[in-house]
Amino acid sequence: MARRKPGFYSTIEYIGPRPTKPKKRPMIFGGWVIVAIAIGLGFWFGRPLVPLLNADQASVEQAEAISSSLEQSAGTAPRLAAAALRRSLQDIAYDPAYYRIAYPMGDIPPGKGAAADVIIRSLRVIGVDLQADLHEDISANFRHYPQLWNAMSPDKNIDHRRVANLQRFFERNAEVLSTTRDAADYQPGDIVIWSLSNADKHIGIVVPGPGEHMSAPWIVHNIGAGVKWENTLFDYKIEGHFRYPKD
Repeated sequence: MARRKPGFYSTIEYIGPRPTKPKKRPMIFGGWVIVAIAIGLGFWFGRPLVPLLNADQASVEQAEAISSSLEQSAGTAPRLAAAALRRSLQDIAYDPAYYRIAYPMGDIPPGKGAAADVIIRSLRVIGVDLQADLHEDISANFRHYPQLWNAMSPDKNIDHRRVANLQRFFERNAEVLSTTRDAADYQPGDIVIWSLSNADKHIGIVVPGPGEHMSAPWIVHNIGAGVKWENTLFDYKIEGHFRYPKD
């Protein structure tokens, strides 16, 4: 018997009818028709959601309308909330740097600011100079304030711009409120202090929300991206809840 050459393989004969591929059934609708139907259904059923989505957006018009309403209130807290809301309409670059400023009623450059500056400037709109109030208290009670900056004495340029100092000042001079996670406990004009995940302290002012959220407590604050009007009250651990000045 002759040997097969390497790489030579014999074939196997198939006996029977030639195999055929199954025929595809013709599609009644083309792919573009299905896409068109899907888009149409999405538009039709999505229409009721459009007003709700728009209501969630914090617009300039909503901020101005709510501010105007709050300014008609007799109490200082609603007017403080109105001042904070108007602050959120301004273009403020985040800047926690040290500045030498006047006293009293001193302020850093108007286009700059950090978290505490939202509180300071909003309070001044209703006639309260937090720079002077805190400086007087810290000058008489320096040892009761946090000793975190190696300061040997009070500094009227920066003391009121440090959130830890503001927390101690409000604990001593403001109406101290509960730090619950119940939204009903927070009213427009309340001042809230948080502890962030990096152990820094943050501060903001409670205001009404936009649209259908007007009864919910939103926050005006500056956490690094400028002064914002946001639904962030319970995003961080609340350490302090105050009303200042006391009505």
